[in-house]
Amino acid sequence: MRRLAYALVLTLALGACGGAGMKSSASTPNTKVPLLEVAGSEPSASSRMVCAAEGKHEIAASVGIDTSRPLVGTWNDHVYACDYDYGGGRVMTLSVKELSTASETTAYFNMLGTKLGRMGALHGLGEGAYQTRNGSTVVRKDYRVLLVDDARLPAQFGKPLSPRRDVALSVAATIMGCWTGS
Repeated sequence: MRRLAYALVLTLALGACGGAGMKSSASTPNTKVPLLEVAGSEPSASSRMVCAAEGKHEIAASVGIDTSRPLVGTWNDHVYACDYDYGGGRVMTLSVKELSTASETTAYFNMLGTKLGRMGALHGLGEGAYQTRNGSTVVRKDYRVLLVDDARLPAQFGKPLSPRRDVALSVAATIMGCWTGS
């Protein structure tokens, strides 16, 4: 039953944002393959999206609840983050770590798994994903690692009520459906 719910979440969420993140990777001889964007002095457009109006709207649709406060993004040590505050101490933090190489990205992705208690792999989400002991979801794509930290949400959250780990998975899938690789 859990696998069916996972498949349904991915199917619905990947259709979010008008399918902007679903561009074909196939190329024709005259098509340039875009280079992966490396970490810079400012957050990328895809990182900023997690705390922008479009991302907030898509996540509210996914969770069934809107935030009680405006989102305020922060940029520190190549991590763009914001808190989705639902009031009453119910907070979900989204963060994106930007890196510059595949090996840096893998090392950071694995470090989070060790630090947060990596559970089973999630297939079909980004270029690698897993959930943690507390139900948070970690996804890597290109040179970015998304963390949907739901540790401060109640065990059941959203409308309709869902297990916290399913909420984090739905939010991560929504973000991946919106990312364009920029």
